[in-house]
Amino acid sequence: MSAIPFPSQQAGDVTVTAISDGYLTASLDFLSNIDPCEASRMQNEAGQKAPASVHINCYLVRGAGRTILIDGGAGGIKQWGGRLISNLSLAGVEPSDIDTILLTHAHPDHVGGLVDAAGHITFPNAELVARQQELAFWQDDGNLSRAAERARGNFLIARQVFDGYRDTLRTFDEGEVLPGIRAMPLPGHTDGHTGYLFESRDQSLVVWGDIVHFPHIQIERPDVSIAFDQDPSLAAATRSKLLDLVSSEGLLIAGMHLGELGFARIKQSHGRYGLVYETPPA
Repeated sequence: MSAIPFPSQQAGDVTVTAISDGYLTASLDFLSNIDPCEASRMQNEAGQKAPASVHINCYLVRGAGRTILIDGGAGGIKQWGGRLISNLSLAGVEPSDIDTILLTHAHPDHVGGLVDAAGHITFPNAELVARQQELAFWQDDGNLSRAAERARGNFLIARQVFDGYRDTLRTFDEGEVLPGIRAMPLPGHTDGHTGYLFESRDQSLVVWGDIVHFPHIQIERPDVSIAFDQDPSLAAATRSKLLDLVSSEGLLIAGMHLGELGFARIKQSHGRYGLVYETPPA
């Protein structure tokens, strides 16, 4: 496979590539359990020139006869992202090449790119694979009626996506979703928020979805949640538990808001977690 201009890592028989969809802006005021001035200081000290910018990654998985996309980016919704298709093309992949889409959850910056402005599906040959609990949440009319006004549009976007892919939609509860790829329930951010563990003797990899939005803050301070979290306290507990797991086992991680470098490891020292980006193999 020829070199492509995006960070890639090997996980067993597959190559996982971080494909940028661009950025969204989220005020540091959206964070809880931290003063916005402290949050801004941490961002600046980490070299983040635009402290309120949140990068959006999708992950392309190729090998073992499959071409898989994990999440679909924002697709330009709310002026967020929108670079996925052009960046996939740079990686040598066209929308028709994608055979499977794995969802971590159905927020707009993860499913907006799965349909176009007219509501037509972007990936015509793809099976959409989502956790049943996540699908049920967005399709529940009671949840829609209880949602705050700003969140109701999220339901309409999610439903448009699930309806568009209804003929190829497959749901799961837990366990292996594809050969060598196991679902990891990571509750709190959404009802059915799910990570994916690529199990390999040589290089295991966890795609952890939205465990963090501001990695330079929330990895050092896992108690800090964001307004996008459906259950902030549960999201914080899940984050702490997962940080302990990936740091103690030395697992490679990938996250939708981890930054353009795409892959990292979590180191623990003196009771604090730290983020160390992984250098792509030569």
